[in-house]
Amino acid sequence: MPILYEAYQSNLENKDKKKLFYPRVVRTGKVGTEQIAKEVAGYSSLSAGDVKNTIDNLVTVMTQHLQASETVSLDGLGNFRITMIAKGKGVETADDVSASQAKLYMRFTSASTLNSDRTKATRSLLTGAKCKRFDRKTGAVSGEEENPDVDNPGGGGIEGI
Repeated sequence: MPILYEAYQSNLENKDKKKLFYPRVVRTGKVGTEQIAKEVAGYSSLSAGDVKNTIDNLVTVMTQHLQASETVSLDGLGNFRITMIAKGKGVETADDVSASQAKLYMRFTSASTLNSDRTKATRSLLTGAKCKRFDRKTGAVSGEEENPDVDNPGGGGIEGI
C-alpha cells in the first residue's frame, strides 16, 4: 500500500509574496491496539489477547522509565523521550525556575542505521515506502511517478515530532 499525499497551499507567503504548494500525507484511518494485536498474533505463536496484554504492559513499563527521565530505545522502532518546552517568559534567577513555566512533550525518533562513513542510511519504518498522489485517479506508485527519497537519501526525512 503506498503512502497517499495531496497538495496543500501554505498560508504564509515566501519572499516573492507567493503562497506556494507543498505535499502533505493524507491519513486514511486509525489503527488501534486491538487491531495491531490481532495482526501481530498472525505473525507469532501468541494469541491476540497475549499480544494485547504485552502491548499494554509495554506502555506501562515505558511510562515508568520515561517518567524517571530516561530515554526508551526499542530496536527497529526508535527512541522515545520526554522534553520540556518553555511556554512563557523566563525568570531572572535560576532559583526562580519552575516546572510550571513549561509543558511536557513526548518526542519520538525512528530507528536508523548508519553507513560506514557515519552518515544516516535508513529510517527503518520508512524503508521501501512508496508514495502516490491521492487526488489523481491515475498515476503510478512511487518509482514510476516519483521517488520520495530523491532529496533525502537517508530515507524519508522524519526527524522526530
